[in-house]
Order: sequence, then structure tokens, then C-alpha cells
Amino acid sequence: MISGLFYITNMPGKSYKGSFQPLSKSEQLLSDRLKAHVFMLASKIGERNIWKDSSLEASVNYIERVLIELGYEVKEQEYVVDKKIVKNIEAEISGTSREKEIIIVGAHYDSFKGSPGANDNASGVAALLEIARVFTKEKPSRTVRFVAFVNEEEPFFQTINMGSRVYAERVKGNDENIVAMLSLETIGYYSDEVDSQNYPFLLSFFYPKTGNFIGFVGNISSRNLVHQTISFFRSHTAFPSEGASAPGWITGIDWSDHWSFWEEGYPAIMITDTALYRYKHYHKPQDTPDKLVYDRFARVVLGITQTVKDLSGP
Repeated sequence: MISGLFYITNMPGKSYKGSFQPLSKSEQLLSDRLKAHVFMLASKIGERNIWKDSSLEASVNYIERVLIELGYEVKEQEYVVDKKIVKNIEAEISGTSREKEIIIVGAHYDSFKGSPGANDNASGVAALLEIARVFTKEKPSRTVRFVAFVNEEEPFFQTINMGSRVYAERVKGNDENIVAMLSLETIGYYSDEVDSQNYPFLLSFFYPKTGNFIGFVGNISSRNLVHQTISFFRSHTAFPSEGASAPGWITGIDWSDHWSFWEEGYPAIMITDTALYRYKHYHKPQDTPDKLVYDRFARVVLGITQTVKDLSGP
């Protein structure tokens, strides 16, 4: 058991410990943009799901408008659920020397019924849009594809109507070479309070009790990707980070869109603040934009952006 848990928890590099430097001017601008995205999705638009279909469509319009203004060609993947048309949204930067190797950066834009979904998951969508902004100036070796997924939340979670499940089935059917999928899931809340962090059974013996870090999570098959991404993140980001490569049956390991790509045999991870294991407003009406910690959120997004750059190559 000890050796198995070591295999799950042992990660390359070291998590950052120490104080933070003040945000630079560009970092503060990023923080402000992240906050604006979250307020648009979770406050002005609000709850977003098929029971609030006008809000769901407003979310699509907003995400597409931002991507188009950044210069992307946006594609939609439509399908029907409960007699309503729902959409995944896709934009990409084509690779140069390794164009057929594809990295997907994804986040779901729907929210849990009854919740405005600021952290879950306007935070992930905001990060997606800001990473996409940076990549308009990049020429990666691998293709980088940005996808906003619909219907991640219950009752569609891990069903055939889950947006990422529909998408993953399509790319598998097209025999696309997805070399990495990164799911941005609930990444905006951090706390320095002792005992602010909880875990599934047993993992609490191996990880810190303070919820001030970002987590990189995958199953055993995605262990190499977990190690690669957290190694990149730690090499250039002054922010605490923890990783786990664990069996998918451990509670919480498969709680996002990366699961859909596991089902098709692709390497995929979740990047997360651990959601309900830290954030008491998870799936509640109180998950509002004022709860997020935007300066730390910005530091995390900068680190993820550089990680995607490292993965995609010069």
C-alpha cells in the first residue's frame, strides 16, 4: 500500500514555497481580464444550462465573440439533448512541424442547476480564453486546440450527452492524434488557512492541509502527462502545486471533461483547485464572482499558459 501510494503521489520537482511578488502591470491586466470574464458568465449571464437555455446560448455568444475578436476561426459542434440544440465551441492554432499532434485545452461552460457557477466553471472558461489570447502570437510545433464544452454537469456528467464525451467520440472516429488533453476545472479559489484543504480517503496523509495550491490530476494511464505538465509548471511558476496520478475509481479523480478522453484512450489530466475538497460554495447559489482570488488565479493561468507552450513546442 505504501509503495502504491508513493507511486500515486510522487511528482518531479518541488512545489513552490514562499511569498509572492506583487503582480506586474501585465499580470494585473490579466487578473482584470479574468475577473471580467467570470463576472460576465457568472453574474451578467448567470446560471447556464439547458434549463436556462437562453443563458446557455448567451454564454456561447460571449465565448465565440471573444475568440473571434482574438482572430480565431470558431467552429461549433451541435447535437440535440432533450429536443434542444447544444454546442461545443472549438478554435485552434495549427502546428508547424508536428501539425497532426494535437493538444486540447478544454473547459466546460455550463453550470450546475441552481448555481451561477463562478468557480465551477467560469474560472476554467476565463483561463481558456486568456490562454487562447497568448497563443495568437505563438507558432507552436504541435496544434493547440481550445474547446469549450457544454453539459459537463449532472445529469449529463459521464453520459453520452456530456459535451466532452460527444467531442471525444468524434475525434476518435476521425482518428485524430490527441497527444494531451488538459481540462481546466474550478481553478479560481485559494486559501492560506490551516485545515482549509480536504481529500479523498488516504490521500490526506500525503498532501498539505492548506488549500493554497493548484492540482494536476490524472489516472495511471496519464501518469506521464501528469509528470510532464507539473514539471513544466514547477520549473517556471512561483506558485504551490501538487500532483496525483491515481486509479480512476478514487473519488474525484475523474470529475471533469478529461474523463471523456480517457474513455477513448487518450492521455488527459485535470488542472483544479480541488473544487468541493476546498471550496464550500461548490454547486451552490453562493458560487459567485466575488468568492474567487483573482491575483492568485492570474498566477496560475500564467503558469498553465507557459506549460501549454512547453507541451506544444517552439
